[in-house]
Amino acid sequence: MPSSVIVIVALGAAIAGFVQGLSGFAFGLVAMSIWVWVIDPQLAAALAVTGALAGQVVAAITVRRGFAIDLLAPFVIGGLAGVPLGAFLLPHLDMHWFKAILGAVLVLWCPAMFLSKDLPRITVGGRVADAAIGLGGGFLGGLGGFTGTLPTLWCTLRGYERDVQRAVIQNFNLSMLAVTLLVYVASGLITRTMLPMIGLVLPAMLVPAVVGARIYVGLSEAAFRRLVLGLLTASGIALLVASVPHLLR
Repeated sequence: MPSSVIVIVALGAAIAGFVQGLSGFAFGLVAMSIWVWVIDPQLAAALAVTGALAGQVVAAITVRRGFAIDLLAPFVIGGLAGVPLGAFLLPHLDMHWFKAILGAVLVLWCPAMFLSKDLPRITVGGRVADAAIGLGGGFLGGLGGFTGTLPTLWCTLRGYERDVQRAVIQNFNLSMLAVTLLVYVASGLITRTMLPMIGLVLPAMLVPAVVGARIYVGLSEAAFRRLVLGLLTASGIALLVASVPHLLR
């Protein structure tokens, strides 16, 4: 593999690890927005799931926020049904569709997170709605490790305090990413040829993840949201610009 690809993969892992340690989510979104330019979707998904799971383990050790089983259970139950669906779809995506889907997720999700503080709090739906969001999170997790995207927005709209939201998202991500990795291995989506790249990603993201987790306690949430969501939105636009013309031909 070209040295330039190795550098980009390692850089993407480091940046994504830092963001995940800082926020408790978004490893897959950050890493994929960088990796999708240089490696195929199946390899990118395998690396994203492996790196995100390692980051969640680091976060669970470094930033302990309890275990709210009553809030967490519906998300996990829904997520367990969604992971196999996403994993099944992954091998059937071509590069242009993958870029378009990822770009659309970023462009829709990031502005929604920007606006979430101004949106009315959602109090209806109860555990059924939480399970449906978990289903969507599991599906996106199976598709490439994006387990925290929908649940994070949903918990924000629910009006959960920052530490409560982190506890739910952190534990949901940890459980769903572990299930996703098992599904990938069992279905053959992770192969032996991917192991050297996995061996590159893990050390590249671990130290930044620890640093991000330690900064989390004193960081202004508003400043973090503006920086990360702005960068992710720009990445989503770039992915759409690169992929949509090919799909329209």
